[in-house]
Amino acid sequence: MTTAVRPISSLAAALPFWLSLGFVPLIWIGAWGGGFWLLLAPLYAFGLISLMDAIGGLNLANPDTGTPVEQLLWYRLITLIWFPIQTAMIFGLIWYVTHRGDLVWHELLVLFYGLGMATGGIGIVYAHELMHQKSPSERWLGDLLMAQALYSHFRSEHLRVHHLWVATPRDPVSARYNEGFWSFFVRVLRDCPRSAWRAEVAMLKRAGKGPFDPANPFWRYAGLQAGFLILAFVVGGWLGLALFVYQAMAAIFLLELTNYVEHYGLTRKYLGEGRYEHVQPRHSWNAAHKASNWLLINLQRHSDHHYKPDRRFPLLRTYTAEEAPQLPAGYPAMIFVAAFPPWWRRMMNPRVRAWRKQFYPDIDDWSAYKAGTNPMPRGAI
Repeated sequence: MTTAVRPISSLAAALPFWLSLGFVPLIWIGAWGGGFWLLLAPLYAFGLISLMDAIGGLNLANPDTGTPVEQLLWYRLITLIWFPIQTAMIFGLIWYVTHRGDLVWHELLVLFYGLGMATGGIGIVYAHELMHQKSPSERWLGDLLMAQALYSHFRSEHLRVHHLWVATPRDPVSARYNEGFWSFFVRVLRDCPRSAWRAEVAMLKRAGKGPFDPANPFWRYAGLQAGFLILAFVVGGWLGLALFVYQAMAAIFLLELTNYVEHYGLTRKYLGEGRYEHVQPRHSWNAAHKASNWLLINLQRHSDHHYKPDRRFPLLRTYTAEEAPQLPAGYPAMIFVAAFPPWWRRMMNPRVRAWRKQFYPDIDDWSAYKAGTNPMPRGAI
């Protein structure tokens, strides 16, 4: 059971959510020292945070969701300052390794993979928080962070498609039951840009505008991405440009591993005539692990994020096993397992089947709940 509502407005309560800053010195130490030092950032993300999860356990306390935004400054601040920090880190590293550094090619790959872990595991997570806000400045920061990962269409796909159709066959990034990560990865790389474009074009059409109207955000996406590509070339030449693209690929890979974990095998009940039940906490995997929620600014309270998508991250609630399905570990450990489909299926398929039995005992045949079909559970029509 969750504990009593806790106050969250103090600096001391907010500081654990600044764990992301740990990436900055670790990545620079790797760039300076090479060799073993290059492993510090991956070990921090996957090793130390998972160890802290194991030692620190679960945080089952819920915040006062009525806390006014003015009292959330110390939480919001880390998401607001990350873009200049990330920009300095990306282009500072590109300049350093192309002008002063002496790393060999395989060390560069490890270094910029670690950088991609920061731009994907932190930058995109912060962009996700920012793009959900009403403030234009916060949304712009989200766009800038997504452009540095060369994945700007994610904003359109996430807001216009994913949140509407999550846990249904109409959502490209809701992983199907028994679908391995690698086939999922190919599918989302193929389908999500098209899905995002169609969603924006439909919005423009309702406003009486054409697909190539300046209001289409894809022009902004293209301009921002091109600007960062040009900057990478100016700072580091062709090698700098290649390293920038490589870190973006690593960030995208990490993002889609996370997307895969968040909704694997979970499906909303089909009501007939193209309609599905409303999104509930049970349609996302919840994880209450303390340290990884600090690092990922409560992204693992994903059940509440989809149930109440307008809540800022400090106000997200966790749920009990009676209310939402629970992951056995935090995201850093789970995304590592997800990269190995047989291991993932052994761990998660029994949990999906238990979820079905718990929340949908009336559905006997789940074979229709897959991409490209109209699921019709017993009694839905």
